[in-house]
Amino acid sequence: MGDTMVEPVPVKLSDQSLVLRGNGGSPLCVITEGVGEASLVIDPDVAQKACQEVLEKVKMIHGSSVESLDKVDGGDAGDGGSLANGHTEPELIETGHTAASSRITEEESLLDINSVKTARRRQKNNSAKQSWLLRLFECKLFDVSMAISYLYNSKEPGVQAYIGNRLFCFRNEDVDFYLPQLLNMYINMDEDVGDAIKPYVVHRCRQSINFSLQCAWLLGAYSSDMHISTQRHSRGTKLRKLILSDELKPAHKKREIPPLSLAPDTGLSPSKRTHQRSKSDATVSISLSSNLKRTSSNPKVENDDEELSSSSESLDRSFSSPVRLAPEREFIKSLMGIGKRLATLPTKEQKTHRLISELSLLNHKLPARVWLPTAGFDHHVVRVPHTQAVVLNSKDKAPYLIYVEVLECENFETSLVPVRIPENRIRSTRSVENLPECGISHEQRASSFTTVPNYDNDEEAWSVDDIGELQVELPELHTNSCDNISQFSVDSITSQESKDPVFIAAGDIRRRLSEQLAHTPTTFRRDPEDPSAVALKEPWQEKVRRIREGSPYGHFPNWRLLSVIVKCGDDLRQELLASQVLKQLQSIWESERVPLWIRPYKILVISADSGMIEPVVNAVSIHQVKKQSQLSLLHYFLQEHGSCTTEAFLTAQRNFVQSCAAYCLVCYLLQVKDRHNGNILLDAEGHIIHIDFGFILSSSPRNLGFETSAFKLTAEFVDVMGGLNGDMFNYYKMLMLQGLIAARKHMDKVVQVVEIMQQGSQLPCFHGSSTIRNLKERFHMNMTEEQLQILVEQMVDGSMRSITTKLYDGFQYLTNGIM
Repeated sequence: MGDTMVEPVPVKLSDQSLVLRGNGGSPLCVITEGVGEASLVIDPDVAQKACQEVLEKVKMIHGSSVESLDKVDGGDAGDGGSLANGHTEPELIETGHTAASSRITEEESLLDINSVKTARRRQKNNSAKQSWLLRLFECKLFDVSMAISYLYNSKEPGVQAYIGNRLFCFRNEDVDFYLPQLLNMYINMDEDVGDAIKPYVVHRCRQSINFSLQCAWLLGAYSSDMHISTQRHSRGTKLRKLILSDELKPAHKKREIPPLSLAPDTGLSPSKRTHQRSKSDATVSISLSSNLKRTSSNPKVENDDEELSSSSESLDRSFSSPVRLAPEREFIKSLMGIGKRLATLPTKEQKTHRLISELSLLNHKLPARVWLPTAGFDHHVVRVPHTQAVVLNSKDKAPYLIYVEVLECENFETSLVPVRIPENRIRSTRSVENLPECGISHEQRASSFTTVPNYDNDEEAWSVDDIGELQVELPELHTNSCDNISQFSVDSITSQESKDPVFIAAGDIRRRLSEQLAHTPTTFRRDPEDPSAVALKEPWQEKVRRIREGSPYGHFPNWRLLSVIVKCGDDLRQELLASQVLKQLQSIWESERVPLWIRPYKILVISADSGMIEPVVNAVSIHQVKKQSQLSLLHYFLQEHGSCTTEAFLTAQRNFVQSCAAYCLVCYLLQVKDRHNGNILLDAEGHIIHIDFGFILSSSPRNLGFETSAFKLTAEFVDVMGGLNGDMFNYYKMLMLQGLIAARKHMDKVVQVVEIMQQGSQLPCFHGSSTIRNLKERFHMNMTEEQLQILVEQMVDGSMRSITTKLYDGFQYLTNGIM
């Protein structure tokens, strides 16, 4: 009782034990408090020691980050009462109030320590996430598809900027596949995405004219969905004008002007030497559009490019159009103008005659520094065999198919353009080539076909009037013996050169004749209402040989024949989207080793209502097959490939099954409509190829949604497969199951191609808000493989029995004559 007791001052603290722990979690000291416990006294020395231990350990761990915690007693550092400095004031320690204040300060210190730890933990987690993301971006598995996905989905400007720089590391071909997606994101997404994409696009435009023009065309097409007031000042329009202004031309590509004097072995006479215009001529009076308009060979070329400028701007552009891009633009514009003029004529016969006449006039401006953008190699267009062009089937428009002779080169921008060879020199040219005994050496013959010097000021402009002066003058020597020999005599002389007799066994002759009689290919007759049938039925190699023999450029070893379909009045943006999905599925099935076969073809979007399509060679539509042969599909196969037990038929049947299963899956996933027999091709090897993807996803003809089946599978298709109980029909269903399983493993790659193009789009295929959700549902990610097998069986059975498919085919036959 005589001991002195220090009664604690009651404070607002909970009646619990306060455990002070160090960094490792070990308890430093236990301080208990109870208002009614008079026997327990808080020792100030213990409290002071505990606080000092806590602060020393925190300082050791965090260093300067806890400087704000140094003053635990609330006093200034200069007062000498800072516990961190080890100084104490005895008067304060001996009071209970001081002990309570110390405890309060200790709790506040712990709260501050916890907040610092929490902040550091968050920073550490964020850095860990960034570290993992960076490791993903730098790993070998990170491909361009993942880069496009992060660029589209990420909201972090730093990630978007990194992906924009990462695009430079991928192959040009891989990035070119996603060019529509990149440009659509540039037009319709926020500035951070646009700023990330633009450096790559500008860099590639400096490297390639072809890439520049494709970007300009796509930017114009995808900006057309904007309101006109927004479109004029949009980011896409500004970039398009920058590209077309030719300010992105690389400085190091500037070429030196060659000397005016030509080498003596060029084969050109002095009177026909190449004309070089002065710089003032090139900048003032060489406007390609104005030249095209005033040239007699093309009197009616309309300036219907998709420019978004006033008439005054068009006039200014006509006098300052950069020559680097203008030749190709004028060439494409001329082809589009022909299509628009053909659409005004009533009959196919009139359209065909007009097409041949227009292309004949077009040939007067070739060769030139122009090319077909759908080709996969560098070349110069030298001639269009106008008599081979045909108008394709279309009710309201006039798409047409042309064949184009080109000379392959190393670089169409820098390589020399060949001189124009007149048509009337064909026979003598081929005589010189085939008759070495005429006394003309190989070097002399080669010098007869010279090239135009590549002047920097004129760039061999497409519409230059004086290009007609660049005629080839053949050497005059030995003309009395060489130039008078016809091609027929050449063939006869060549045949007489081999005098050794050739013996052929009679058995071989009988076998070949029997094989030819067994499966003689069907020859199509000329149909004025369908002039394209005969042209498309002709085997490609025979067509190439025939056109090459009649071409003045056919003797060149780098001569190639290309073909292209020109379409005016049709929006090919949906076609381009479908083509991308087909290429993606083709890549997926190849990587998963599923033997499905599809034939994607190239699509070139020129504007929102024009473009070009790569034709599928050696293929005709099922409508043309049935109309020309008057046979069922199975009997046509038997006539083309032999009896059902021959190797040729079995190979064609397998090709049919593999392609039919693939396109059935494509039609189901993309909901492809308008599947009449005019839009399904059959090639010479038995594959079917679907074309015309104008109605996909949420759109259908006249928005009626009449075709309700998952895909088109008619009784004729099943007959070619061998019937419902045949092995090939079971193989067909197995391929569909394997293809669907493989496709859903890579669903994100397919969906992102479509989803990105929905941004800012007014295309009918994106009508409604559930397009992407429905697309994802058709992959059936929640089903097991057994359930998928049942689903495939149901879709096949429903498609075979679909009454709407039969009704739609009947409707097309009655309205358009499509069988």
